[in-house]
Amino acid sequence: MGRIGLQLRATLENITRLRAEGEDFRWYLKLKCANCGEVSEKWQYLRLMDSAPLKGGRGSATMVQKCKLCSRENSIDILSQTIKPYNAEDSEKFKTIVEFECRGLEPVDFQPQAGFAAEGAESGTPFNDINLLEKDWNDYDEKTKESVGIYEVTHKFVKC
Repeated sequence: MGRIGLQLRATLENITRLRAEGEDFRWYLKLKCANCGEVSEKWQYLRLMDSAPLKGGRGSATMVQKCKLCSRENSIDILSQTIKPYNAEDSEKFKTIVEFECRGLEPVDFQPQAGFAAEGAESGTPFNDINLLEKDWNDYDEKTKESVGIYEVTHKFVKC
């Protein structure tokens, strides 16, 4: 299957460096078995800090799971070196923010939730624990006396 990138698009207002914060950040995904096509009903999350051994001592992956339908063991790995911030100049354009190494599991949907961080575009004011579940977020930057926001968050997956 190879590498699949998660691309994000959003409208940023007076904000930059929107990013997944920390090794405990939860990437909420719906995953599809490449063997039988079964898609998980529930959202599943991946975290950098998680690691599970692969069958037969072939290393490890962020998530290893057996398909409920066909019983095939599949895995998916977050490629930590591919995690990138979404910056002010990326506003309203798709940009790959993370890549996954997929072996039998393919992400088909993404749900942004809590754990994002960003900073004021002019001030550098940190904004932590941003929740994008509603696809919109706003706040106020005291240093610049301006409203800040992240709006119309959408995503797509691309083969890398």
